[in-house]
Amino acid sequence: MASASSGLTPFTIPARDVRLAAIEGGDPVQPTIVFVHGYPDTKEVWHDVLSRLAGRFHVVAYDVRGAGGSTRPKRTADYDLDRLTDDVIAVLDAVSPDRPAHLVGHDWGSIQGWEFATTPRLDGRLASFTSISGPSLDHVGVWMQERARRPTPATLGAVLGQAARSWYIGAFRTPLLPELAWRTVIGRRYGKLLQRAEGIESSGSHPAPTLVDDGVHGINLYRRNVGRRLRRPRPDAVAHVPVQLIVPSRDPFISTRLFEDLPRWAPVLRRRTVDSGHWAPRSQPDALARWIGELVDDVEGGAVPEVHASRSGDERPFAGRLVLVTGAGSGIGRATAISFAEAGGEVLVVDIDPAAAARTVELVELVGGVAHALTADVSDLDAMEHLAKTVAEDHGVVDILVNNAGIGIAGGFLETSVDEWRRTLDINLWGVIHGCRLFGRQMVERGQGGHIVNVASAAGIQPSKDLPAYSTSKAAVLMLSECLRADFAGAGVGVSAICPGFVNTNITRTTRFAGRSDEDNVRLRARTTAMYRRRDFPPERVADEVLRAVRDNAPVVPVALEAKLAVFAARFAPRARRLLARAGGVPN
Repeated sequence: MASASSGLTPFTIPARDVRLAAIEGGDPVQPTIVFVHGYPDTKEVWHDVLSRLAGRFHVVAYDVRGAGGSTRPKRTADYDLDRLTDDVIAVLDAVSPDRPAHLVGHDWGSIQGWEFATTPRLDGRLASFTSISGPSLDHVGVWMQERARRPTPATLGAVLGQAARSWYIGAFRTPLLPELAWRTVIGRRYGKLLQRAEGIESSGSHPAPTLVDDGVHGINLYRRNVGRRLRRPRPDAVAHVPVQLIVPSRDPFISTRLFEDLPRWAPVLRRRTVDSGHWAPRSQPDALARWIGELVDDVEGGAVPEVHASRSGDERPFAGRLVLVTGAGSGIGRATAISFAEAGGEVLVVDIDPAAAARTVELVELVGGVAHALTADVSDLDAMEHLAKTVAEDHGVVDILVNNAGIGIAGGFLETSVDEWRRTLDINLWGVIHGCRLFGRQMVERGQGGHIVNVASAAGIQPSKDLPAYSTSKAAVLMLSECLRADFAGAGVGVSAICPGFVNTNITRTTRFAGRSDEDNVRLRARTTAMYRRRDFPPERVADEVLRAVRDNAPVVPVALEAKLAVFAARFAPRARRLLARAGGVPN
């Protein structure tokens, strides 16, 4: 047991229905760091880390309910995560009542830490969270459900691989047998098993003398919480503090695949890898103390950005995701960039017009989002290669790509010049191909999934004698998307095609009417723009469908009534579809 002679003073904290045994060290005037242990450990697992940090910080560790010197409730319900949250609030009230504290968790302490760092109940009470060898149950539940909805060999392998690592969770759900195992075999041999598996020798305080009782009562943590949260995970479990993830490279219980979606849940994230097995607090206290201290120093010194996640209960499904939108200087692209930013994404606004891209960034910032303006001509391969390289170096791999940039072209086939055909295909089709090749390759090579959205059109489904170039380019985008969806599925990269109808954007004011004079072009643009304005289908509704397509991994999404009718006609009324194509759709 730690004592004042070791520099760590024992004391007791009264909580709602239990009393918690704790130790502390350092100067209470300094930033407070609270440590939460895992199963079947006690606060003593942190001893070596605490002693290294006590000279600069106020350090506190406590035995969770059911462990060490703390009260041992008998009911399984008393180990609910809500009760554990009550406990940490009592600890914070006792050791850092007037200042947010930094939190560190290992194993089940980290699972609890994710609950504390994401629940509104502790908003403003924590300054940072360092997670070691313990994921959020909510994040794991979403991770498993999303992969079950979109099964591929890779996703099924990841789920089954983690299930094999977590075999003991199923064993803990059986009645009586786990308790019997602890009181007979495991309790007597635990120290030797730990030494054999991790190379960690028993110390005076770890494993604790209370090990058998700790193992028996701690089973209730699993029985009460795991099944409930995996079945019904919270969709808004976004961390409201900066997070540091420390991943032991040889952890036999936790797969790194569980953390592949973590930027979605931790808007401000720092990731470290330590060469150790599961019990890094014992085997690598120097590295852990150094990294924990660095994070505390950076947060206290203002070197880590604040987290601006919504705590009103709204879901921010794209928190921490990096999103790139082409043609984002206006119309559908601008609306999509703003929508992703409102949903928590960090948005890269790409447009050929730098002033338009900058204006979109201003609008994103007005809604509290984060965006960066970039300039590129999507039809220029060299420019796109430079863009992809710059993005990778400055921001990392894009999680979501929206290929939206496009131009309008109308007029009969014989009236459309070869140059007009080339320009249309260069932007509408090759721009999409460039984006998919360059950013899609980065997603696949990273191995953590992603999503590509290609903006096609209802004109890619419904032919028209007046839109041969435009319809051909958009039909090609539609087919390209279907092919890439099949090609990238094994890498966990989804691909969706969005097919809008008549949307009120500025594309009508720049559409080229082939074979017409300049005066006719001005008149026809004005007439077409007025028609689209009367239709008044806003680009924001298309943006909503883009976000839904990513969330649901939808293959093809028709947007607006005319697009849905085009899909219906293509499937069930091909003769009517061909008659409509002969009628045309361009005003005279």
